[in-house]
Amino acid sequence: MDVIDPLLKQSNSKIIVILLIGSLISSCNAVKHVKDSESLLTKNEIIVDGELLKDDLVYAQLSQHPNTRVFKVPFSLHIYNLAKEYPDSAYNKWLYKKPLRKVRYEKLLSKKQVAEMGNSYRGFNNWIKKTGEAPVIIDTLKLEKSKKRLERYYARRGWFRSSASYTVNKDSSKRASVTFNVNRQQPYILDSIQKKISSPIVDSIFDQTKPLSFLHEGDQYEAINFENEIDRLTIQLRNSGMFYFEQEYVTFDADTVNTGHKANITYLIPDRNITQGDSTYTKPFEIHTVNKVRIITDYTYANRDATLKDSVHYNQFELYSYKPQQFRSNAITDAVAITPGKIFRDIDRSLTYNQISELRVFRYPTISYDQDPEDPTGLIATVLLTPLKKYNFSVNFDAFTSTVQEFGIGFSTTLSIRNMFRGAETLEISARGSLGSSKDNASNSSSFFNISDIGGDARLSFPRILSPFNTVKLIPKYMAPRTIINTGFGFQNNIGLDRQNLTAGFNYHWKPAKSKTWRLELANVQYVRNLNVDNYFNVYSSSFDQVNDIAQDVGYTFEDMNDQLGVPTEIDAFIDDALGENPDNLPFTKDDIDDLSSIDQRQERLSEDNLIFSTALTYIKDSREDIYDNNFYRFRTKVEFAGNLMAAVNKLAGASQNADGNYEVLGVVFSQYTKIETDYIKHWEINENAVFAVRALGGIAIPYGNSNSIPFIRSYFGGGANDNRGWQPYDLGPGSSGSILDFNEANFKLTFNAEYRFTLLGSFKGALFVDVGNIWNISDIQTDLAFTFDGFSDLSELAVASGFGVRYDFGFFVLRLDTGFKTHNPALQKGERWFKEYNFANSVINIGINYPF
Repeated sequence: MDVIDPLLKQSNSKIIVILLIGSLISSCNAVKHVKDSESLLTKNEIIVDGELLKDDLVYAQLSQHPNTRVFKVPFSLHIYNLAKEYPDSAYNKWLYKKPLRKVRYEKLLSKKQVAEMGNSYRGFNNWIKKTGEAPVIIDTLKLEKSKKRLERYYARRGWFRSSASYTVNKDSSKRASVTFNVNRQQPYILDSIQKKISSPIVDSIFDQTKPLSFLHEGDQYEAINFENEIDRLTIQLRNSGMFYFEQEYVTFDADTVNTGHKANITYLIPDRNITQGDSTYTKPFEIHTVNKVRIITDYTYANRDATLKDSVHYNQFELYSYKPQQFRSNAITDAVAITPGKIFRDIDRSLTYNQISELRVFRYPTISYDQDPEDPTGLIATVLLTPLKKYNFSVNFDAFTSTVQEFGIGFSTTLSIRNMFRGAETLEISARGSLGSSKDNASNSSSFFNISDIGGDARLSFPRILSPFNTVKLIPKYMAPRTIINTGFGFQNNIGLDRQNLTAGFNYHWKPAKSKTWRLELANVQYVRNLNVDNYFNVYSSSFDQVNDIAQDVGYTFEDMNDQLGVPTEIDAFIDDALGENPDNLPFTKDDIDDLSSIDQRQERLSEDNLIFSTALTYIKDSREDIYDNNFYRFRTKVEFAGNLMAAVNKLAGASQNADGNYEVLGVVFSQYTKIETDYIKHWEINENAVFAVRALGGIAIPYGNSNSIPFIRSYFGGGANDNRGWQPYDLGPGSSGSILDFNEANFKLTFNAEYRFTLLGSFKGALFVDVGNIWNISDIQTDLAFTFDGFSDLSELAVASGFGVRYDFGFFVLRLDTGFKTHNPALQKGERWFKEYNFANSVINIGINYPF
């Protein structure tokens, strides 16, 4: 590639851009860096017993795979080909191509900067190589390795005599495919299964658990079943008191000589080997008992040789410390599953690790067992605990812009206090605040920062269930039970309706298994007070526009010369007059009255104070093993009841009702409703570079009794980066209403998402997605048919968005840019809804952090 000579005043970055553009054309040759004696691998095929195989697990045995392709194009290879094979030579060739070029640049810049230009070019070249993917050149040694791995793969599955071969299919363009042929022959079947077990106690436990075996007569041989059987027996025996039993004691003898492709299996489990000095002898395995459990509560590596100064004996546990004991005894022993006087169980050590970690006041513990010198079948367990720092303080600052404010600065701070009451409790106190500048609130006398939002939270966590009842049998300690008491507040100034928010809660959490979580929000209280309700029509401008248009249509005499209703006095009076006696005899139509009535009801609902007393139960089942697991599902369901207890108390107490027939607490009508929602997510790993993910979500909140609608803070909305990406947040629905409000919300929601995720280049990821969903009103104050869900026929109002996304995986988070197109818009007339707005002009660009589901 020739390097274009830039003008003298062009910067180094422009040189790189020119190099990149010039190279892009030549990089399209996939075999650019493939030598004449080499072949680029374009395809692998595996033929097993004459049939072409498609099993990804078998193809994963191959040592070489073709370059990654996206829509059959090896983009990563083309990116790699942009790089120069010898960047230093290429740079020097360009620099010395014209006699005076180097001199001119050194005069304009300096010798050091010219040398740095070369370093930058070399670094950029290396970055291209790292981002791209080097051509996969067929390697004979790796082909032989693949052949052996295929033979081993099928041998592990019972085809002991399988054989593999390969053929390289070259063409004239330095490309080639490889075909592997596998001849499996007849598989081996498990025939008889016998045992030779020396220790009587091991033999007894083996017989008791034999129905759980992975090996069965008549099954085809599978190596994984033997490995699982070794694991099963080891776990079973080590959880039955056999402290010295290890996996190496379980072996198998397989007789396959002259058996007609049958394998006669014999378990071999000898006695325990004991080495003393230079001699070794065997002894039958015995059941060991934990005689003592010693816990050191303030261990550090630095004090390991110091003298223990404090000791406590509690429920047969021995607790020691180098300093005066800082923890109540039961707070520690409740988290230790290893129990004095009980037989040794390996699972108790694992449970103790987990339960100590769940306390969140210690580092990961160290647990060891030693032989009791006074008892040959006794053990002494030692648990070393290293406390975390009692106090932890963090501060964060941020600067931002939003639709509400042109510029804002914010902060948040958290103080954590561990072991608050010597029972491993944790208290977290956090504060947050922001100052912003909004032109909507600006005046000649106002300062630059004219809006604010401050708040604080306190969260006290107990590592146990706080209850007057004994819950140990229902929720044992291995479930890591936790009680959380929280409270918080938030105050806004010159933002919306200047909302004040107060919350308090009493909640339980526990985990019956690694994949299962229960959360019981026993008592949650939330009070929302709107201080600046006069600002309603300034905030909800679409409602203002509707009222103002009606006023103009009926010939209303405006106080303002620009035919604009004044807020709040004039617009409130206009609505009251229209819905009342209409003293000016303005010619309102029935539709005008209906619209004004709906706007008045919505204003009352969104500006009224809310008081919510609720109880909720959440269940979560998550099969994901770790962050690298791409084959998993997650199921979540939640049921919430609000206001029922308060309604019953008021009714029994004979409390008076207000003019609307509602009960009040402290002058505020409390909400009463039932809310149910379910969320299901499933991921499938297509291959190492692609994942297919789906989500289904449904939720409904039904008001009754003391309420005829759901509080805004508990309602559903549609649209946004994690929902239906063809619409902005709050811009979708309800139903076919056309998103005529500023903040469209409702009490019934359906959402379905599907997304295909794939690798583009290294950390750059791509996605294709389809989002389906909408929100509706159901069984509440809304009566407009365009807003409500009246039956399955309204499922035709499901909005559909489709689009593509580009993401960058930083490792600890993913930056996401998704573009959604309105594929089916229920706001349009029937027959005009599909693909009428499928264009970039009506698309929505969504920026998000991490994946949407």
